[in-house]
Amino acid sequence: MESTDLSWRAMTRRQWPLACALLFLLALEVVSTADGTTRFWQLPGTVVVCALAVLTPRRPFDAALAAAAAVLVSSVLLRLLGVPGSPPLVSNLLVTEVAALMALIAILVREAPRWRAAIGVAAVVAVTTATAWIRPSYTYRYDDEVRTYGPQLWPSVIGGGVLLIISVGTGLYFRSRDGERRQSVEAEVLAAQHSERMALARELHDVVAHYVTSIVVHSQAAEAVLEVNPDAAREVLPVITTSGTEALAAMRKLVSTLRGSEPAGSGSVDSTSNLAADVRAVTEQSGLPVHLEFDLADKVPPEFERSVLRLVQESLTNSRKHATDVTRVEVVVATKDDAVHIRVADNGRGTRQAPVGGSGGYGLVGMRERVELLGGTFTAGARPGDGWEVRAQIPIAH
Repeated sequence: MESTDLSWRAMTRRQWPLACALLFLLALEVVSTADGTTRFWQLPGTVVVCALAVLTPRRPFDAALAAAAAVLVSSVLLRLLGVPGSPPLVSNLLVTEVAALMALIAILVREAPRWRAAIGVAAVVAVTTATAWIRPSYTYRYDDEVRTYGPQLWPSVIGGGVLLIISVGTGLYFRSRDGERRQSVEAEVLAAQHSERMALARELHDVVAHYVTSIVVHSQAAEAVLEVNPDAAREVLPVITTSGTEALAAMRKLVSTLRGSEPAGSGSVDSTSNLAADVRAVTEQSGLPVHLEFDLADKVPPEFERSVLRLVQESLTNSRKHATDVTRVEVVVATKDDAVHIRVADNGRGTRQAPVGGSGGYGLVGMRERVELLGGTFTAGARPGDGWEVRAQIPIAH
């Protein structure tokens, strides 16, 4: 049979209240039973059923069958020995036995597959019903007269039915709660995985694509002037080498993230703790005629600095990839009204060219996601006349 693989330590933490409750009931029954012979012969079967109820989470279906067998064997033994029973609760079963079987049924319904749970419950109910006629009737003395309390059909049916409904209903309730909890955990895991994939996708697009675009643009420029001015072409080679080195470092960073060394977006090979210096370095690497303005009246939180840097970097990459005849790119990073304002605008003229290697169409999507994750607003579009403008506003949380 299949096991739930619940460790003994985990089961102890989970089942100790049930074990204590059954031990308490068992102690009361032992103390209240006046006849020592009756107490002696009933005790082993009751202890076995209680132990199986406590151990049910490990193998619910097996525990149900074993408990039914234990009740049946105990009942037959009491019949063969002619030992009159102690005061029963339902169907000649003791209070402790009923409590243990109710707990067992609830756990079985909660954890076992539906068809196994149905078979297990049916087995317990069948044996419990048979016990009413197998076990000797309860006897008691009244006014010096020994009276026998035999099983009564309808009280047993009604009482047993109510207890069975309570047990099964409890199991179904916890089964439903477990299902909802599993769905919630799965949804959280999927959301976390999706968020991590999106972060990696943004890093791959914003960082690696930025350097690769720089390599392609500078190599094209070198190729164009190679025959006319070889010296100028050779001057571009260090830039290509630097961009290639940075692209390789960024790729290694992403591989490290994928291997679990650090979460995506936690650090960067091209960022420092100085936002102004990082943005200035990105603008210098872009090879565009950038006019940079900083007005940081408020301190930008560290978690925002990386997004601001990536917004500027991706905007410059788009200008370099798509625009033609660019003579000025305005980059403004300022804080105002408890928000970081970013503006990148170029004055590209003519028909916007198709980028080298095509466009995946995820640049603007990634920028918008970065801004919206921080509770900001993002707009991008053509400027009146010529050029392209990107604007973002990110509120600073205090």
